[in-house]
Amino acid sequence: MTPVIGGLALNLALGFTVISICLNIYYLLNEDGRIFLSAQRSALAVSLLSIFSTFVLAQCLLASNFDVDYVAHYTSLETPTIYKLTALWAGQSGSLLFWLFVLSVFSVVTILQNNRSHLPLMPYVIIVLMVVQGFFLILVNFVANPFAPTDADFVVQNGLGLNPLLQNATMAIHPPMLYLGYVGFTVPFAFSIAAMAKKDMNALWMRTVRLWTLFVWLMLSIGIMLGGWWAYQELGWGGYWAWDPVENASFMPWLTGTALLHSFMIQEKKNMLKMWNMTLIILTFTLCIFGTFLTRSGIMSSVHSFTASSLGPMFLGFVFFILIISFWLLFIRRPFLVSKKKIESFSSRESGFLFNNVVFVTLFFSVFWGTLFPVISEAIRGTKITVGAPFFNQINTPIGLILLLLTGVGPLLVWKRTSKESFIRNFTIPILISLLALMCFSIIGFRGNVLISFTLSTFVLATIIREFYRGIKARINNHSESFLSAFLKLLQKNRSRYGGYFVHVGIVFMFIGFTGHAFDQEKEFGLKTGESEHLKGYKFVLNDLREEERPNHYAWIADLQVKKDDQDLMMLHPEKRIYFHNSPNPDRRQPHSELDIHSSMKEDIYSIFNSVDIENNVAYLKIMINPLVNWVWFGGFIFVFGTVIALWPTVRKRS
Repeated sequence: MTPVIGGLALNLALGFTVISICLNIYYLLNEDGRIFLSAQRSALAVSLLSIFSTFVLAQCLLASNFDVDYVAHYTSLETPTIYKLTALWAGQSGSLLFWLFVLSVFSVVTILQNNRSHLPLMPYVIIVLMVVQGFFLILVNFVANPFAPTDADFVVQNGLGLNPLLQNATMAIHPPMLYLGYVGFTVPFAFSIAAMAKKDMNALWMRTVRLWTLFVWLMLSIGIMLGGWWAYQELGWGGYWAWDPVENASFMPWLTGTALLHSFMIQEKKNMLKMWNMTLIILTFTLCIFGTFLTRSGIMSSVHSFTASSLGPMFLGFVFFILIISFWLLFIRRPFLVSKKKIESFSSRESGFLFNNVVFVTLFFSVFWGTLFPVISEAIRGTKITVGAPFFNQINTPIGLILLLLTGVGPLLVWKRTSKESFIRNFTIPILISLLALMCFSIIGFRGNVLISFTLSTFVLATIIREFYRGIKARINNHSESFLSAFLKLLQKNRSRYGGYFVHVGIVFMFIGFTGHAFDQEKEFGLKTGESEHLKGYKFVLNDLREEERPNHYAWIADLQVKKDDQDLMMLHPEKRIYFHNSPNPDRRQPHSELDIHSSMKEDIYSIFNSVDIENNVAYLKIMINPLVNWVWFGGFIFVFGTVIALWPTVRKRS
C-alpha cells in the first residue's frame, strides 16, 4: 500500500476537521438538524481517515518499505515482525499518528454511543474532539509527517533498526495502554467543556464522564505498571521506578485522575464539589498534553524521551490555549457550579474523601515541582540542578504513608457524621490488630518508615477484611446464603464500593513491595569458568560462558549456578548482546545486557551480565537480591481486578 495514500488521508482528515467544526458552530447558531447530521458525519470521516492512515503506516513497517523515512529509521530487515509493528509508536511522528489513531477510535465510540443521548451537549463535545484532533493533524501533516520520503540519493537497502531497549514484549503493550489513558481523558474533558458551555450541570452526563474516567484511569494505571515492569526486566538497574521525568509525566495525571474519581463519589452522593471536579478534569487533561510536551520537547533527559524538536513550543502553546479557554469558561459558569451543601462534620466520609483529595493534589505538586525544577533553575541561573530519586523519596514517602492511612480510615467513616459510638465500633478492632502488628514488627527489628508502612498496611487490610466480613455476614443472616454465594452477591450488588476495596487491597500489597526496597543488597564481580562468589547466603558459580549468533544480535551467555547451603537451587542465564553486530560501521553496533531473574514472593535474584573479557574468558556480573518485589506486581493484578469489578456493567432485568 503506497504511503502517498496515507499522507493524502491525513490531508483529507484535516480538511474534514475544519468542516466539522464550522458545521457544528453553524448548527448551534441556527439549530438545523440536517446541519448537525452533516457535522457528525464529517467528524466520523476525520476519525476513519486517521485510522486508515495508521494502518497504511503499519503496513509500510511490516513490509520494510525503506522509501519511507520513518520505516528506515525504526526498523530493519533483521527486526522481528512483532517489533516492526511496535515501531509504530517508537519514534516521534509515528507516536503522534498513533495518538491520533487512539483519539479517533475514542471519538467514533463517543459519537455513536451518544447518537440519541446527551444530544444538547454533543455539538460542543464534537467541537472539542475536533479541536484536539485538528491539533494533532496539523502536527502530522506539517511538522512530523510519518509518511515523509527517505532523504537519500540512493536506494536504501536496509533500515537502522529498532532500539534494543524497545525490543521487549512489554513494549508491545505498555505504550498503547499509556496512550489509552492519556488520550482517553479527552472525552471527559470534552463533556465537561460542553456542560459548562450549555450550562447543563445535571447528573445524567456525569455518569458517562465517571465511567469514561474510570476506564481510561484503569488503562493509564496498567500502562504505568507495565512501564515499571519493563524497566525492571530490561534496563538492568534493578528497579521499577526512578522518578524519571517521563515516568512522572504519566504519574501526574494519574494522581489528579485518582483524586477526581474519589471526589466524583461526593458529587454523586451529596451533589457537592462540582467546581472542584471541573477543575480536576481540566487539570488532568492538560497534564496529559503537558506530559506529551515533556517527552517531545527535548528539555528533559530521559531514556524514554524523544530527541529535541520543534514540537515542544507547539505543545506548550496548546497547553496554554487549553488552560485559558477552560478556566475562562469555568470562571463565567461558576454560579452554576457552586454547591449549596456543606460538609457537616470533620469525621464524615465526605471529609475523608476531601482529605484524600488534598493528599493526592499535594503529591502531584511535589512531583510537578521536582520534575520542572531543573528546567526552571537552568532558565533562571543558567545551570541545571538535578533533582534525583532521593529528593522525591524524601518528600513523597511521608505523603504516601498518609495516603495509605486514609485508605484504611475512609471505609470506617459514615456519611454526614460519624458518631462516637460508630467511631468506637468501627475503629476498635483494626486499631488493636495494628498495635499488635506494631509490637511484632518492632520485635523483629523493623524501624522508621519500614515499621510505619508495615503497620499501616496491616491496619488497612484489617479495615477492608472487616468491611467484607460485615457485608457477607449480613447477607448470610438475611438471605440464608452460603459464604461464597454471599460474597459474590455482595460484589454484584455494589460493584463500585467493593471493587474499590479490592483496589485498596492491591495498593496495600504494592506498598509492601515498595517497602521491601529498603532491604536490597547487591554485589559486582568478575568470574572465570568454575569460580564462585557469595551474597546474602547464596553462592553463585559460573559453570560456562557460551557464545551464540542470532538473526539480529550476537550473544555471550553466562550459565550461572545458584546454590544455598550447598544445594543447587536454579540456573540463571544472563546475556551480553551486541545488536547490529554484522554492521561494518562500529558506531552502529549496540551493546545490551539481557538480564535473568529468579522470582519468588520472598525475593528476586536479579542477575546482570555487564561485560565480557574475551581474551581472559572473564564474565563481569552484577547480582542483586531484591526482597518483596513480586508483591508490587501481585498488588497490581489485584488493583486491576478491583477496577474491572467497579467498571463491570450491571445486568438489568427486563420487565
